[in-house]
Amino acid sequence: MAKPRSFEFIPIYNIPVALSYTMRRVDCPACGIKVEVVPWAQGKHACCDAFRHFLACWAKCLSWKETASRFNTSWDTVCRSVKWVVDYGLKHRDLEDITAIGVDEVSYSLGHKYMTLVYQIDKGSKRLLGVIKDRKTESLTGFFEEFGTERCARIKVVCSDMWKPYLNVIAQMLPAALNVLDRFHIAKKLGEAVDEVRRAETKELKQGGYDPVLSKSRYCFLKRPANLTANQETKLKELLKYDLKSVRAYLLKESFDAFWQYESPDWARWFLKKWCVRTMRSRLEPMKKFVRTLRAHEELLMNYFKAGKLYNSGIVEGLNLRVNLCMRKAYGYRSFDLLQVSLFHTLGDLPEPKFTHKFF
Repeated sequence: MAKPRSFEFIPIYNIPVALSYTMRRVDCPACGIKVEVVPWAQGKHACCDAFRHFLACWAKCLSWKETASRFNTSWDTVCRSVKWVVDYGLKHRDLEDITAIGVDEVSYSLGHKYMTLVYQIDKGSKRLLGVIKDRKTESLTGFFEEFGTERCARIKVVCSDMWKPYLNVIAQMLPAALNVLDRFHIAKKLGEAVDEVRRAETKELKQGGYDPVLSKSRYCFLKRPANLTANQETKLKELLKYDLKSVRAYLLKESFDAFWQYESPDWARWFLKKWCVRTMRSRLEPMKKFVRTLRAHEELLMNYFKAGKLYNSGIVEGLNLRVNLCMRKAYGYRSFDLLQVSLFHTLGDLPEPKFTHKFF
């Protein structure tokens, strides 16, 4: 005789609740033994669908381990619940009308292990579209092939950094899209060039027996003037009185900020060429190296203005911050597949199964 099965349900005031039901079985001569299908659970799952959805919703706020602890269940139950919701969402999500995407890499483990993230960054929708295990040309190409030729043709703007495999794939797979270079990474490379000049000059002054005027001055040169502390502001004013290579590099860095203020691509190009000529005459090798990088990507830089300055790296960097918070909340994941599920669950803006009642 069949025994009743127990299905975990949402606890009430932290008191465990379960449904007990004896499943009817039919021994069909043609199909074999068939078990009754019930509306509150699927297959052989020991949890009600409502409880699985409930756990998945809480798993967005808490770690999976803490979610399991709070609701008197196991980590595996929470994990399977999140996977179920994510699988449903990926199957039913709408990938039409995507016109702007962002592509960037994030480190997910020690040992220089990177994953490539693809976001939708349209004005009304910012969400995660793809999580790729590495940052190779073949992997990103495979994503766009799976994404579909028609959808790729609708993309008008792509935000990315200057990583060469990304640029090659975008040019090949999205030929009609404007590739807007990551403003954040350009500013970062300029800051690195200034810091390289400062470090070299600090070493020269020390070897020459001069006063260590550049000591503790790194962030004086790297920060924006509005973000300087009182001590850093005072230190910078003192340094600007000296005829130092670091001061020349700093002034060039500050003057470059005017480039982003232009509205017209033609005037922006004019300013860029004037600034590059002046910087090449500065005899500061790190700054000259940065200029060569700009000249190699000049057309991509102009796309920022051609796109109406509506898209920049700030959107992508904000989403990357949420990715890092998601990984930090879990103190790491056992496998990349689990990380992928968690990221889609948190940032994918996926549709969820529908229920008659909501319990959260």
